[in-house]
Amino acid sequence: MLTTHGRYIWLIALTCLTAACSSPPPMAPIGEQVPPEEALIAVEAFRGEGRYFLRYRHNNEYFYAAGDLKGRQLLQRSADGHYQAAEVDALIPEPLGNWQDIRDRLTPVPILGLSAWASFRDRVFSGFMPTRSNSGVAVSLERGDYFFFYDREGRFRARRLIDKPAWYEVADHINLEEYYHRWEPVLLEFLQEQGVQGGEVLFNTGDLEAGAIPFIYINTRTQAIVLVRYDELPAGMGSQLPAAHWLQSLWHFVGSHTYSVPMRPFTSAQSLIALLTDTAVQPGRTLVSPAPGEASFPALSDDPPMDLVAWEQTLDQRLGREASAGTLDFLVDGDAFFPRFIDAVASADHSVDIRAYIFDNDDVALTIAEQLKRRSREGITTRVLFDGLGTIIAGGEHSETEPDHHQKPISIHRFLEQGSDIDVRAVKNTWLMGDHVKTMIIDQRIAFLGGMNIGREYRYDWHDLMMEVRGPVVDELNREFSQAWAKAGWFGDFGMMLSRDPKPVNAWSSGYPLRLIHTRPGQQEIFSLQREAIRRSRDYIYIQNAYFTDDELLHELIEARRRGVDVRVIIPLETDRGLITRNIATAANLMLEHGIRVYIYPGFTHAKAAIFDGWACVGSANFDRLSLKINREINVATSEPVAVQELLDELFLPDFERSPELTEPFPQAWADQVIEMVGDYIF
Repeated sequence: MLTTHGRYIWLIALTCLTAACSSPPPMAPIGEQVPPEEALIAVEAFRGEGRYFLRYRHNNEYFYAAGDLKGRQLLQRSADGHYQAAEVDALIPEPLGNWQDIRDRLTPVPILGLSAWASFRDRVFSGFMPTRSNSGVAVSLERGDYFFFYDREGRFRARRLIDKPAWYEVADHINLEEYYHRWEPVLLEFLQEQGVQGGEVLFNTGDLEAGAIPFIYINTRTQAIVLVRYDELPAGMGSQLPAAHWLQSLWHFVGSHTYSVPMRPFTSAQSLIALLTDTAVQPGRTLVSPAPGEASFPALSDDPPMDLVAWEQTLDQRLGREASAGTLDFLVDGDAFFPRFIDAVASADHSVDIRAYIFDNDDVALTIAEQLKRRSREGITTRVLFDGLGTIIAGGEHSETEPDHHQKPISIHRFLEQGSDIDVRAVKNTWLMGDHVKTMIIDQRIAFLGGMNIGREYRYDWHDLMMEVRGPVVDELNREFSQAWAKAGWFGDFGMMLSRDPKPVNAWSSGYPLRLIHTRPGQQEIFSLQREAIRRSRDYIYIQNAYFTDDELLHELIEARRRGVDVRVIIPLETDRGLITRNIATAANLMLEHGIRVYIYPGFTHAKAAIFDGWACVGSANFDRLSLKINREINVATSEPVAVQELLDELFLPDFERSPELTEPFPQAWADQVIEMVGDYIF
């Protein structure tokens, strides 16, 4: 069916299949052979009263299930012409005694078998499936990432991406939602060939493994596609007690300030000194206000940009170390990062090391956890290090897009360890200082670094940025992880002193200079180097950051604009931190007053990137006091033209285009100034 605008609008939902009589079959073993179990086969289907009902067979037993079709939003095209996804609903079991009444009252849905589905599938998927052996396509759907491939017998296979056989490679990554509108004429022609009237059908697909899609319901008149997904409830689940995360937070806080302190005496002392010192000088920073904005702003300067060769030499001297080397590949948004990361974990040969501020307990995080647990059982050394307080607090929050049926584990720490060989450590938060670093390292040779944690917001909800890093610089990340891992152990600082740094394994074969810069107790490299880069810039400064509250850097940007530098900042209008939004609004008004171009990202951007006259600085650090002065952070910096241009092309230029420019100040109240002054200490 075509809409009045000539567009075929689809609704897609991935739903969890449950049975009324007994449990569905277990997950088939990973391998190339077709699982020996009999497939799930729908034998009857009905639709009515805003629901659909299935009677299906497995191994001569019958099961009954139902799904909700009411209250769904139709897929609409976004500005770039792509289709946006709707929400997920769980299937609801139906008692056996109701089935005859369903037959009598509701409309039967035609069912097509495995051969019909195979024929239709080959028509629509043939355009993007690779033909070479041991390769397939990573396919993103609204609620999951899949791997499509042909096995050695030429049979089409569809699995969750986390179940990709390690000996297969991902030849391409596509978002399947972008293809829906292309399939409308193929679907209508196919249904006509099959003699299906009314534009409504249920396909049996034959998929059986956990996360597979055994049934697909299509209704062309109501513009709906429902992918019925079979899931298993992972072990280690349980109902969270009310405010359980607050109890966990309290226990973690007590532990961080009792037995943790004598085991980490040097770290605790350094952290306390750094915190007290920065707090003592903060009033002086806050009181330094820029002069009022001019009626007209200076014209953009024609001066040449800063000398990057001299700048890199200055960095060598100030840091006391030379740059390393490697390559960067920028991965914008979860749709680019997560499939790549999952594929890398699936293909790991010997080790996976994850360091994150948050390892959440939502559906996306548990999918990653499931893959890590299986890989650890397969002999891959797997270590997970997360910030204790950050992870506990995030676990008590709920994403608006999280499936209603999702059950959270009581503790993600215990969930990761249960039934696996994963080693898990939580960083203690003495003096409430956090480990905000996000690095994921595969086989000590491939690293991912940036702003994304493990959770649903980063996969689906937020705009964010990661980098895939290769080359000798990964050896530095290996060393950073090893030291952080040792320090988070029971023996703390003493364990770190007794630990050995991993041997370098990445030779310089190709690439360009890269350097890691840090925030850690007594070491504010990310702040001081970006401040100096602002002072040296003569051409342009582009910044994108969610938390833009540091007064010193804000004043430096105003001074740069007065020199004629083209200063542009991309910020979100709303954040995930409540009151900090008012701080950002105050900063935006001040920048606008002084001629800085402020762009408001449509949605929430969590990206952390900046370019100063061709020197890029990207990583985990925000433009706030916590990231620049207090927490542990890692950014990567480079003046390599190829990398800087890629960052411009992939992030800044598209976001300037899609983000409205601020032309009038935000309304301000007297309370905003109070929030800004208080926020200087706590944000």
